[in-house]
Amino acid sequence: MLSIGETAPEFKLPAIAEDGTEIEISLSELRGKAVILYFYPKDDTPGCTTEALDFTRLAPEFAAAGAQVLGISKDTIAKHGKFCAKHALGIALLSDETGDTCERYGVWTEKNMYGKTYMGITRATFLIDGQGKIAQIWPKVKVAGHAEDVLTQAKALLAH
Repeated sequence: MLSIGETAPEFKLPAIAEDGTEIEISLSELRGKAVILYFYPKDDTPGCTTEALDFTRLAPEFAAAGAQVLGISKDTIAKHGKFCAKHALGIALLSDETGDTCERYGVWTEKNMYGKTYMGITRATFLIDGQGKIAQIWPKVKVAGHAEDVLTQAKALLAH
C-alpha cells in the first residue's frame, strides 16, 4: 500500500463520465485539483452501489470544494455504463480491466470468504492533492459514512 506524502501513481484509463459518455481520464490531466480515487470490488453489488450513490449524492459538494471523484474497479466500460444508467450515478467510473492501476495502488489483494481465498480489490480510497501527492488514505473502507468523511477531509485539505 502507498503512503501519505508519496506521489500517486499515474494512470490513464477508459471511463464512463458523469454524463454517461465514454472518455479517457489520466491523473496528470487533473493536476491542480484534488482527486478522490476510490477503488471498489464490483459494479451493482450492495456495498458498491451504496458507496457510488453516496459519492453521487455529495458530488456537487465535492465539485464546489474543487475535488474530482473517480471510482475504479476491474469491471468493463459496458458494465460501468449499465451500472451508471441503472442508478443514475453522477460520478466518473474508470475501468481497470488489466488490474495494473489496482496493483500499483496496492488494492489488488488476497481476500478470504467462507474459507476460500481469492484475489480481489480491497475497498480503499485515496485523497490526492493538486500536486499529485497522496494526502489521505482510507485502506479498508466501511461504506457507511465514508463519502461524508472523505468530503470533510477534502474540504480541510483544500481550505489550506
